Amino acid sequence: MPAEFGAAWRDGLVSFRLWAPDQTAIILAIDGREPLQMISEPEGWFTLTAAGPAGVRYRFLLPDGTAVPDPASRFQPEDVHGPSEVVASDGFRWTDASWRGLPWHEAVIYELHIGTFTPEGTFKAAISRLAYLKSLGISVIEVMPVGDFPGRWSWGYDGVLLFAPDSRYGRPDDFKAFVDRAHALGIAVLLDVVYNHFGPEGNYLPLLAPAHTELYATPWGEAIDYGCREVTSMRDLVLANVRMWIGEFHLDGLRIDAAHELRDIEPDHILSSIAEVARAAGGGRKIHLVLESARLETDRVSANGGFDGQWNDDLHHALHAAITGETDKDYADCAGRPEVLARALADGFQASDDENQPIASFPATSFVSFLQNHDQVGNRARGERISMLASQAACRAATAAYLLAPQIPMLFQGEEWAAGSPFPFFSDLAPTFAMAVRDGRIATFAVNSDNLLDPFDPATFAAARLDWSEHRLSLHARMLDWYRSILRVRRREVVPLCTGIRKNGRWSVDDGVIRVTWEADTTDLMLILNLASHRAALPGPVKGRLIWQEGRITDGRCSPWFVAWSMLRRGR
Repeated sequence: MPAEFGAAWRDGLVSFRLWAPDQTAIILAIDGREPLQMISEPEGWFTLTAAGPAGVRYRFLLPDGTAVPDPASRFQPEDVHGPSEVVASDGFRWTDASWRGLPWHEAVIYELHIGTFTPEGTFKAAISRLAYLKSLGISVIEVMPVGDFPGRWSWGYDGVLLFAPDSRYGRPDDFKAFVDRAHALGIAVLLDVVYNHFGPEGNYLPLLAPAHTELYATPWGEAIDYGCREVTSMRDLVLANVRMWIGEFHLDGLRIDAAHELRDIEPDHILSSIAEVARAAGGGRKIHLVLESARLETDRVSANGGFDGQWNDDLHHALHAAITGETDKDYADCAGRPEVLARALADGFQASDDENQPIASFPATSFVSFLQNHDQVGNRARGERISMLASQAACRAATAAYLLAPQIPMLFQGEEWAAGSPFPFFSDLAPTFAMAVRDGRIATFAVNSDNLLDPFDPATFAAARLDWSEHRLSLHARMLDWYRSILRVRRREVVPLCTGIRKNGRWSVDDGVIRVTWEADTTDLMLILNLASHRAALPGPVKGRLIWQEGRITDGRCSPWFVAWSMLRRGR
């Protein structure tokens, strides 16, 4: 068993283990006690066992007097610069012994941010909304990163303490209670994790160990060093984090942020190790692993690659461009090109590449599809949701296209009732870092500061909170009912076909109207889609049994924003 990182409490004794190969001596400072010299061991370890209760706070003192939190801290009650707290990791009483997880093809994912999902912004408050998600038709929750970040609010991608759920959201046992209750309702929980970089504030690891590499950098700062296999390394720290989330917190899987930035030159790539460790830590439960990557992860998302799927950004871009008319940045290659959308639906990721480039033939469930997510909403100057940019009819058509496709669908919090709250980027870094972030966003969006929501303004964070009274209003309530209805159709009609669809879909485009057909074992699933603001000729009749339709057919022509999904038993 690999060595443990951090402080482990058992039967009144605390075993402190710090990996600090760049230091020659370490002092352990426990609140209310005389400082203690730690014992130096091989491979840069410093250890000490002391009597004491769970809940005691401590820091490590470097020879120059610098006080640092534990890089493997399980809880930071005073934020990233404060002392760490000893946590009794086995103190929570689980009730999910019978939970074995869910088959991947049944997944309907709901991405949420703990800090804005409820007015309180806590794990405990989120528990009270789990029954609602169940009634909506959600089977998997994907929680945006919770690792301790600096300040009062954050998306979570500038976290610096991987093992400590942020104290703004609650204590570690509160997160466990969230997972336990989700399992009781038949909902799996995935956690978004960031293993490609650390945030700019509160990262003390470089004072202790070779955490970063100079061989390359990420767009967000120094890259994590996954080399040095012969001794303890950052690789071991990250894999210990994977074991903790899956084993101790009973999570059902992970979403790996920007996997293309986890650069590892060794044959046993860190992503392969993450997959192996996660599944071993699951103890027989179904563990699901998802990649976000700028490239098609051919070796990862396959029968033997260890990962169940990857985010299908191409489909998002094509759907968004079609219903908004936007042509800048990500949408330039998609605008006015229904064939790109057709290929994204039929083939999956990288549909916007050269049409002559072969696309790996994965099962449709290898791709996670969406019309909104935190990136695509939040990385706009003002954080507008799709319902603020396109008509209701256009949004319904695009949503019906992705929710009933055989790919794995993912909703973003509040999408189901066309929430009126934006989801802009927000952060609470110290002023020395805030200026650079603010200036960078102004340059990215090529706007003046008046047209950009200031991520460091408390009002920006407050505006992102969901208004749970809103979905009772007539317009929003109708949209919520629509989502519930279409998700019932997915569960009843599409999910049973998903495991039988072995090939990419066959697609064609006529007069701008898309037709895609997927072959299952004995049944074809068929889509006709017109994501345009004008009527168009149908490329033939709607065959088979109609399971969903948006828009109308008149005199052989379909209305704007038209969708028809049907099923036909082969041979009839």
